Amino acid sequence: MSATKFNCLNAQGAALPEAIARAAAVIRAGGTVAVPTETVYGLAARADDDGAVAGIYRAKGRPDFNPLIVHVRDLDHAAQLAIVDAAAVACAAAFWPGPLTMVLPRRADAPIRAAVSAGLPTLALRCPAHPVMQALLAASDLPLAAPSANRSGAVSPTSADHVLASLGERVDLVLDGGTCAQGLESTIVALRPGGGWTLLRPGPITREALAAVLGADREAAAGAGIEAPGQLASHYAPGKPVRLHATKAEADEFLIGFGAVAGDISLSAAGDLAEAAARLYACLHRAAAAAQTRVAVAPVPDHGIGAAINDRLRRAAA
Repeated sequence: MSATKFNCLNAQGAALPEAIARAAAVIRAGGTVAVPTETVYGLAARADDDGAVAGIYRAKGRPDFNPLIVHVRDLDHAAQLAIVDAAAVACAAAFWPGPLTMVLPRRADAPIRAAVSAGLPTLALRCPAHPVMQALLAASDLPLAAPSANRSGAVSPTSADHVLASLGERVDLVLDGGTCAQGLESTIVALRPGGGWTLLRPGPITREALAAVLGADREAAAGAGIEAPGQLASHYAPGKPVRLHATKAEADEFLIGFGAVAGDISLSAAGDLAEAAARLYACLHRAAAAAQTRVAVAPVPDHGIGAAINDRLRRAAA
């Protein structure tokens, strides 16, 4: 049995009010809603309720030491939950709404349950650009915890069908907004006291773009502990052994190509990194469903958004 799926966009790409109203009612009641964003589909629940947050962890089978991203309407909403300094204001001006998550010191009076931040003194906050998530935030009038809408450690979903295949009846409602445009989870940056910053997870916003706003000389190395989602060594896995930097398939391998390496399916035959990022998880889902028992992936250049693609591929192969 699968969750109910509703189309949530009209022909002009705007959120349908009736779909949003139904989803907001589920959220306010403490349920879970799979919702499209510009990155991947998120599994949203109100972040101020222990039962609702537990529903996310239960649906995903997610380790409770792995924190969740909280989605907010705008910077003013974020400032109600975390301490927003000049660096955060600059990042928000440059990249919000959009695929950037900022890890900021949590306010003592923030109405966010402890499980959301996995006991850390910080919160991971993002203001999404997708009209459906923005409409749901406005209609529910709540901060929404929303990790990717898939089983923990598995391939992230970039379509409603991916959500249903992974979670099925574990989610209360699925809003179908088509295929996600970016197809890769948000960049996560930790903003440190004193103006330093650390890139915790590569994503659509590149290190170079962050450095242009925050200062390349202020970047600090990440520590050993988990501060944000996506830092587990093994993640985004298709459930089969994965071999990287492959130029041809070996016996019983499904080959994901790129550029001149054609493969059974290609991230981008033209060698376009943005297209490869958007197609990465769809290709990994195809590989997971293929008859072959192993997966091989062609080399992908490690610059720009290619660094984020290779980050996900290394964790899928771990």
